[in-house]
Amino acid sequence: MKASSRHIVLCQTAIAIAVLAAFGSARADSQGEGSVSVGAGAVSGNSADRSLFGQYNGMRNDSGYGLLDFSYYRVNPDTGTTVDARGTNLGLDTRELQLDWQRQGNWKFSLNYGELTRRDPYTVNTGLLGAGSSTPQVSYLSGGVGSGSDLTLSTKRTSLGVAFSKWFNPAVQLEVSLKGEKKEGSRLFGIGITCGSPVTPGCAAPDAFTAGTGILLLPEPIDSNHAQVEARVNYAGAKLRLSAGYYGSFFNNQFATLNPNVSGSLNSPLGAPLTPSAGLLSILNNPVALAPDNQAHQFDLTGNYAFTPTTRANFKLAYGQATQKQDFGASFAGVPMGVTNLGARVDTTLAQVGITSRPLPKLSLLAEARYEDKDDKTPLALYNVEGFGTYAYTNMRLPNTKTRGRLMATYQITNEIQGSVGANYEHIDRGTFTPTSAVAGITALRQKTDETGFYVDLRRRMTETLSGSIRLETSDRTGSNWLQPSSTGFGVTEVTAPSITFNDSIAILMPTLADRRRNKGKLTATWQPMDELSLQLVAEGGEDKYRGSDQGLRSTHMELYSLDADYLLSDEYSVRLTGYASIGSQRLNQARPGGYILGFDNSNTSVGLGIVGKPTEKIDLGGGVTFINDKNVYAQTLDASALPGNAALLAAAGGLPDIVYRSTQVKLYGKYALSEASTVRLDAMYQRAKYNDWAYGYNGVPYTYSDNTTVWIKPVQEVTFFGVTYIYAWK
Repeated sequence: MKASSRHIVLCQTAIAIAVLAAFGSARADSQGEGSVSVGAGAVSGNSADRSLFGQYNGMRNDSGYGLLDFSYYRVNPDTGTTVDARGTNLGLDTRELQLDWQRQGNWKFSLNYGELTRRDPYTVNTGLLGAGSSTPQVSYLSGGVGSGSDLTLSTKRTSLGVAFSKWFNPAVQLEVSLKGEKKEGSRLFGIGITCGSPVTPGCAAPDAFTAGTGILLLPEPIDSNHAQVEARVNYAGAKLRLSAGYYGSFFNNQFATLNPNVSGSLNSPLGAPLTPSAGLLSILNNPVALAPDNQAHQFDLTGNYAFTPTTRANFKLAYGQATQKQDFGASFAGVPMGVTNLGARVDTTLAQVGITSRPLPKLSLLAEARYEDKDDKTPLALYNVEGFGTYAYTNMRLPNTKTRGRLMATYQITNEIQGSVGANYEHIDRGTFTPTSAVAGITALRQKTDETGFYVDLRRRMTETLSGSIRLETSDRTGSNWLQPSSTGFGVTEVTAPSITFNDSIAILMPTLADRRRNKGKLTATWQPMDELSLQLVAEGGEDKYRGSDQGLRSTHMELYSLDADYLLSDEYSVRLTGYASIGSQRLNQARPGGYILGFDNSNTSVGLGIVGKPTEKIDLGGGVTFINDKNVYAQTLDASALPGNAALLAAAGGLPDIVYRSTQVKLYGKYALSEASTVRLDAMYQRAKYNDWAYGYNGVPYTYSDNTTVWIKPVQEVTFFGVTYIYAWK
């Protein structure tokens, strides 16, 4: 651990201990209670062994850690005032502090602080100078792969929040909250280009002597602040309830652009060092825009009104505005004269109303309608230049209007069985395509889609040993005529006969816009055959089928089965067994021009077994084992239209390999009561994880960038953790 990190931890630990000392002076009060847990933990292996285990728990870099938690609760029965303070993981960089102070029915004050560091599981070996800054300098590793310095990327979130509530009387309440989060660090990011295309004018295609292709890892620098403000006034009357509120979001990024410095050699796609062309260097040295500053504001009014004891209405009205007006971080070719920033603005208007009624003792009805309009008011300007400046296009506005409706009827068939039927409707209007803009590289767009769905639900509440439910639903989506990119280069043209206009062998329609039929079903059951044993079962499945083209996404399918069990093995020694098992799969069937057919299949199996018991008055024991197996299979085939070259390539390569993540974890703990107030706890854990991802390496060969930078992860990792803590509690 670095000296500066130790100093931060020691300071925060000292503060926590000081707070505990202050609380401790009041522990003699019969109304106060709390606990302090102090200990140490040790982890085996090095940072490569712990890259998966230590992504989020703060135990990636070092082998030893301090463990410190505390809690304190005190109530004053005379005033109704309570204080509740908690601190967890104070010795790690995932520490959290929470304070709640309130007088029941009068006011409440909350304060919270938290840290979370995410360490990337991949290790980067590179010669990059200034990695993680906004001005990285690419340095070619002339010594070859692995001759650079190892780099682990990480991001740290630090949050601070405060909230206050005040009841002016039983009917009126004010709530105000402020939250700020600072995010620092860097994450995997990069740039790349292959010259010789219409979008790279002046950049020649690669040859045997000059590099015309460059793929570089350039970590994205992160230093941002996100502030959120919320205020609400609530009113609760006998029949009418209202809540008026404001929400504000303010995002500020210290880095507007990433400005690389690229020079020297770059590898060809076959790994030979070449001198990059001037056109390639010009493109690779361009600044890269990062997340811009932005803000959003929303005002809303929600409420409900009880017309009668059996009929109630609810509503919501809201107006919001989101803007992005940060000046461009760097000048670039084609910027319109006098334009310094995008000036983006989107206004959102929302209206929702619903009513529930019980006209008969056994019949309940529900009706809801919702309207949401996003009006894109971003100014239009000629940003885009094609080729050598032959054509210029404006940016594109993206308005969106959604209208939704829902009807449902529920009938109590018997005392135990309840049935429901319902219907849903959604209409989306994406507005008129911006006529001065252009779109390319896609088959077609669609302005409007309509989706109608129906469902039935049957539930049986717990009677003696069995309860459960079954739900079946179906929906169908269609839409307006397709809009094809115009042959003039501007705007789109309407397609009235898709079967004639589209070439079915190459046409790919967006799955979010295409006609689709969806069917889903879900079954749940709880069975308690005896007092000591209970079982919960969930089974669900669904299928989507897309229409309109033989290419692109054709269908998807999902299944999930899970079983949870709880069994009291011994009442005398409080021995309880718990277990779960789940099996799930998702399949996507798609095709692409050239005869390729791909069936993506993700399967996930999870199994867990746990046991807790109390063999003596002073000893508590427990433990468990979990197993996870997540597998992605890419089944590739060819149809009769495939070219001979494609068939030869697939036969030689064998297709894409599987991606597998497999983890086995064993946890054990034991607690021994030294006295009524003092306890010692021992924890032990073993984890074995296997992860192979061909995107960053295959068969032990890491992915290599054009400057010989590599990204690598240890495929098999084993970690053992031991911890001991002393717990002191008082009442």
